[in-house]
Amino acid sequence: MIIKKFQGKTENEAVEAAKRELGKNIVIMNVKGVKKKGFFRFFRSDMIEVTVALEEENERYYPLKKEEKKEPASPSKVVYPSPYNEAQISRSLIIENLDEEKRENTLLEEKLDNLHILLEQQLQRPDSEKEEEEGEVHSELEKFTKILYNTMLDNEVSEKNANQIIDEIEKSVKPNMPFDYALSSIYQKMILKFGKPMSITPPENGVKVIFFVGPTGVGKTTTIAKIASKFIVDDKKKVALLTADTYRIAAAEQLRTYANILEVPFRVIYAPEEVGQVLKDFAGYDYIFVDTSGHSYQNEEQKANTNDLIHSVDGLAEKEVFLVLSATTKYRDMIHIVDSYSQVTDYRLIFTKLDETSAMGNLLNIKLHTGASLSYVTCGQNVPDDIEEFNPQKTVKKLLGGQN
Repeated sequence: MIIKKFQGKTENEAVEAAKRELGKNIVIMNVKGVKKKGFFRFFRSDMIEVTVALEEENERYYPLKKEEKKEPASPSKVVYPSPYNEAQISRSLIIENLDEEKRENTLLEEKLDNLHILLEQQLQRPDSEKEEEEGEVHSELEKFTKILYNTMLDNEVSEKNANQIIDEIEKSVKPNMPFDYALSSIYQKMILKFGKPMSITPPENGVKVIFFVGPTGVGKTTTIAKIASKFIVDDKKKVALLTADTYRIAAAEQLRTYANILEVPFRVIYAPEEVGQVLKDFAGYDYIFVDTSGHSYQNEEQKANTNDLIHSVDGLAEKEVFLVLSATTKYRDMIHIVDSYSQVTDYRLIFTKLDETSAMGNLLNIKLHTGASLSYVTCGQNVPDDIEEFNPQKTVKKLLGGQN
């Protein structure tokens, strides 16, 4: 297997460079930013580094023909060729004789190696007392799927989604396939389920209005400040901050304070009819970020007000809407929230407070329920540092029990 890193100004640029050199069959294993150095680095990366893998022809796994086997095998047993040295079967790659640069490019990076070792250790544990008493014997793959299933439930992936993933494993792998190949397969499948992150995109013409919606207390205002800092300080964009949250004075004052620090315009709007004038006043700007009032999904009046505000820019300016959710919210409540906002508009997802929970299952649950793209995640109150674009690779590793 070829493991290689590519850099570009954007993820797409790095991926295209990888495809040009290695072909279209690459698998993206990791994406990370190469940070700026210096006082004003904040959290913006100079470059994006993508780690990709390409399975070479002699590493593809398929049953050997009978004449190719060195020793007779049982008719029911499928033998898979392996690039592994048997003395090092716990490792995904033979790395003993590689130079320093190649040592860095191990399969799925060291973070996924941690997951591989964890699962291997669990597979070596004895079965439960009940299984021993009943004399049940489970294959390595059956043990593997059971561990993965329980791990996903522990991470609060819903039973429905966990069962669907396990069904896909059982359909896509061979009975005697080593579990580490099944692990790599399900890792890739879950990344595909999350899809490509979609953050704020540049306006095609004129100013773009960005609405942030969501329940009270999820951190909308702080999230706006973090994203605004990125665009203002790192990207040198002209940004104006607005709030339509006239219910909570503290929220308006908090955003006003951030606007003063960033030295950008701030305005309170009290009705959707004011939006037209706002667009005229800030016509020369790149973005207008709008903080909206949080409300219960059961409050029909406030939901109607949010709907009127968001659609007040239709035909006047480009817009994007981001639904901000707390990762600590219960799954059942999240379903009600996202369904309520789906009645108002299409949106992308931002998850906050990842530092306040160890379970990431709701990120997958809500993604699969809504079909909406994930954009940003936040993990603390520090502005602007505690925010990053959603990273599906890192999230899947956690969902499968790996260490980040």
